[in-house]
Amino acid sequence: MSALPTPIDLMAAPRYAQTGGKTACEKLFCLAAGFCAKVGHWAGGLVVNSRGGLRVSADRPGDPATLTNYMKILDVPQSGRAGMYVSVRTRYGLVRRRYAIPTDRRSPAQLLRRSAFARVVATWRTLADAQRASWTPATQGVHSRSRLGKSYRLTGYLLFIKVNLTLVYQGLALVVTPPDRVTFPVNGVGPLVATNTGGVVDLKLSVPSTPAATVQVLATHPRSAGVSFAKHFSILCVLPAAEAGYSNILDLFVARYGQPRPGTRIFIRTRQVLNGWADAPKETTVIVPKA
Repeated sequence: MSALPTPIDLMAAPRYAQTGGKTACEKLFCLAAGFCAKVGHWAGGLVVNSRGGLRVSADRPGDPATLTNYMKILDVPQSGRAGMYVSVRTRYGLVRRRYAIPTDRRSPAQLLRRSAFARVVATWRTLADAQRASWTPATQGVHSRSRLGKSYRLTGYLLFIKVNLTLVYQGLALVVTPPDRVTFPVNGVGPLVATNTGGVVDLKLSVPSTPAATVQVLATHPRSAGVSFAKHFSILCVLPAAEAGYSNILDLFVARYGQPRPGTRIFIRTRQVLNGWADAPKETTVIVPKA
């Protein structure tokens, strides 16, 4: 069989076939005439790039997916960066996109977290060997997030970072020995409530009873009302004191993400933290009503 030719427009495939080219791939192109796309070979697999938005590559390494047009692929399970491309597992399958250097906005929140991380790492370097060794047994039963269906037990160093960053975000002192494991009660923070009175939007979390532990509030930017899943949550604040059974988070949300518009969906997560340990986050969501 002759080598695969340079990808051609499928609508031009019949004309191309009349020139004498009769490879199996060319015949396949002819059968698919009318579907305006390009076909090629990229990174070990065939991919398609149509005008309707489905991304496919040719045998040249360029022509990648953009940030708004990801490329779904069939390949072995993978996650992470390889050269100029990044593989990501999504709810809809394996996706590959071109690597993009993120913009360093150096926002106050970013600088605060970088400073906190540098402080914690610097403290680890000052520990005695016995202090560092004490963190390894404490990692029993503490695992990383699942990736490609697998998770791994944390090292002593990673547990030290995890615990102390949680303490730093609460404004508490760092610890050099692992704190006792915490068993958290049920997170009693209730659903998020959004109101719109005369065009004035308000956001409140239902707090039917006083929480037994400190509660952190995490948020992400507003989404379309049709979105049912969100990620990339950031710490917004410690749960403000409740008044009449509700904790108002509007001002803190607006300071980070701007005024929520009517018709958008807001996602909020809450998690309990104590002695550097944190429980699993609890998510609540609401659509901002129209006036």
